[in-house]
Formats: sequence, structure tokens, C-alpha cells
Amino acid sequence: MQRPSWDSYFMEITTVVASRSTCLRRKVGAIIVRDNRILTTGYNGAPAGLRHCLEIGCLRESQGIPSGERHELCRGLHAEQNALIQAALHGISIAGGTFYVTHQPCVLCAKMIANAGIKTIVYQGDYPDKLALEMLAEAGVELKKMDFNG
Repeated sequence: MQRPSWDSYFMEITTVVASRSTCLRRKVGAIIVRDNRILTTGYNGAPAGLRHCLEIGCLRESQGIPSGERHELCRGLHAEQNALIQAALHGISIAGGTFYVTHQPCVLCAKMIANAGIKTIVYQGDYPDKLALEMLAEAGVELKKMDFNG
């Protein structure tokens, strides 16, 4: 039996991480890997100590805000942001790492990822943010879109 690719293996784990999401709109998971070792994980949801949208409802949904717009009107952190924060909180260097994300990062996350020294992003689902793709390309971050079968 042939072993699955590392990308498929890590994307499968990323999907499991996404299942912890407390977002009512989209479950997103992220992991940061370097040298085939998982360094941190993150999923989208409210900051520690705050009530989650599962408990109080979605502010963006109640205001009819489309996906990809007005990020500041959300209680939650993005999965990528949580993975980056976990690295900082625990003093883990992620420079040169690969980000596995269930969905293409938004422009806010793209800027943080570029500044963190991430070299590659592997993702599956699309996200309506062309500027994020342009900025990542300009920063020299390699983007690899996987289909759902690996």
C-alpha cells in the first residue's frame, strides 16, 4: 500500500482541527509544520474567556455582512491567527514553516503569515479575497491549492 503524501496527511489533520471551530458560518482549521513536525494548530473562534458564537449567535450573520468583508465585525479570531498566536505564546519559531489551512487565507492573515516567515501555504477551499493572493505572491509565499482528494 502506498503511503499518502505529507500534504494529504497534514491536510487531513487540519480538517480534524477545523472540527473544533465555534464559528457558525465556516469551520476553518490551520496547522503550522516544519520538517514534517506539527508546531502549532488553530481553529476559528472567539478569544479565550469570551463567549463563542455558538452560544450567542453570529454578529456578521445578523447584520447581513457577506463573507470576505468587514472582518472587524466578528467576535472570532481566524484559524491562522490562532496558530500564529500559539507559536508566539509558547515561544515556537515558525520561520520557514508550511501553513496548512482548510481555506485560502484572507488578506489580514496573509500579511501576518508573510511577516512570520512562512514559506508555503497549502489550502483546499477558496475564499473571496484576491488581494490576499496578490500580497502572498508579492511576498514570495508559495501557494499550493489541493483538491479534496489530496
